Amino acid sequence: MTGHLPLLVITGPTATGKSAVAVETALRVNGEIISADSMMVYRGMDVGTAKPTLAERKGVPHHLIDVVDPQESFSVAAFQALAREQIREINARGRLPVLVGGTGLYIRAVLEGYRFTGGVDRELRHRLAEEARRHGPGYLHDRLRSVDPAAAQSLHANDLKRVIRALEVYYETGGDASEEARTEPVPAYDALVFGLRIERQELYRRIEARVDNMLSEGLVDEVTKLLKGGLRRDVTAMQALGYKEIAAYVTGEMSLEEAVSVLKRNTRRFAKRQFTWFRRDARIRWLDVAGYRSQEGLVEEIVAGVKEYFG
Repeated sequence: MTGHLPLLVITGPTATGKSAVAVETALRVNGEIISADSMMVYRGMDVGTAKPTLAERKGVPHHLIDVVDPQESFSVAAFQALAREQIREINARGRLPVLVGGTGLYIRAVLEGYRFTGGVDRELRHRLAEEARRHGPGYLHDRLRSVDPAAAQSLHANDLKRVIRALEVYYETGGDASEEARTEPVPAYDALVFGLRIERQELYRRIEARVDNMLSEGLVDEVTKLLKGGLRRDVTAMQALGYKEIAAYVTGEMSLEEAVSVLKRNTRRFAKRQFTWFRRDARIRWLDVAGYRSQEGLVEEIVAGVKEYFG
């Protein structure tokens, strides 16, 4: 340990069981959960984001869920500020903050102390806009997907302004800028980071089952309610996996069968991009879910790691 505030992180691709494992771990280590999911921040978007129900939370406090309305914007900088506040407060209560989720940029913003000055690099913005003019907006969206899959999946390729801004954030904080320029001089947290991973075919099976479960739990009704409430399809929240595909069905652009097929395909692709992102992070201690007979064994491994690391 370094003397900084302790922080446990549980991450990994979608459908690996992070939320359930985090709850059971938090119960064992006197923890409180901070969600690091870019879509769980939106109120009224519960089924499609696999937001844990009150029963599934088992009395463990959850933070940074239901933060803003779907028509509102929410940035990496906003998440970082709120997460830092929660980490301080949870530690002050004598409990362990458990940062849980699959939005890699959110987690890095917390762990690496990204500094968001609010300034605009006009030369960078002009260069990106010129590339979009020459090659089309899909060109920049493809680039964003390669460096920040979570941001790319939440933005439409034609939403050029937000795609450019997302690339600006990446280059300002995680790309060409020097380490000194993009992070705080000293890390703020003493972080223990675990990642859950599953063999690809089993992960794809879980994704199929998750999508089917979302449909049975009312995803179509949830999307219909959002659209009838006046939520535009071009807002960031409606670009989330599950919402943009089902919205296409609700508005008559494709059949339900087609929408579900596209959703499953897009989720598989997203999981693959997530793993590519996380694989670059040497801090992560990977746990192969299949290597444990039960979730309890997985939780015990994490709890043992917490006790060894934090004492």
